Amino acid sequence: MAKAMTISYEVGNNLYLNFTNKCPCACTFCIRNHADGAYGSDPLWLEHEPTMDEIKADLDKRDLTKYDEIVFCGYGEPTERLDAVIEAAAFLREKGCKKLRINTNGLGDLIHGRSIADELCTAMDVVSISLNAPTEKDYMDVTRPRFPDAFSALRNFTRDCVKTGKAEIIMSVVDVIPQEQIEASRKVAEELGAVLRVRTFDD
Repeated sequence: MAKAMTISYEVGNNLYLNFTNKCPCACTFCIRNHADGAYGSDPLWLEHEPTMDEIKADLDKRDLTKYDEIVFCGYGEPTERLDAVIEAAAFLREKGCKKLRINTNGLGDLIHGRSIADELCTAMDVVSISLNAPTEKDYMDVTRPRFPDAFSALRNFTRDCVKTGKAEIIMSVVDVIPQEQIEASRKVAEELGAVLRVRTFDD
């Protein structure tokens, strides 16, 4: 696999941030199984995890105010580097960025051994959580997380994020699952107080 230092990459009018390749899941549909990059980006496999100095230097090269959204989403789970995400979010606010979003698998509580909902929702405008499937069995089959209690933790994290009232909370599924699972997922999201977004496989 090719390795580079693609810290940020553009997708349409958004800027995506790639801080880590670590992830506690091995999703069956993960784009990492098929390509080194996404949306025509340079390779997103990192030579090393970028330092905050490297992240800020990379962001300083861009006109950050021109993007509709800055999205924390790369070739890994961004909450694996929660401190860097929070610090970068504060840096982006100082630069006048309009909207910050994080795409997360919702397992940050298990990664860090504590609740992260409040600090994450304080830093972000939108928290998008990958639900992937409506039942624990289907979730575990599709997502293949290293944590046995991942599905419960995902729901608790979502509920905690909604309770903060500080950010828009979205849950997402990919359209590779059957329509009945998509509708069941919508019910799960609504019960937790979130909105469901159905992503296309290449979205």
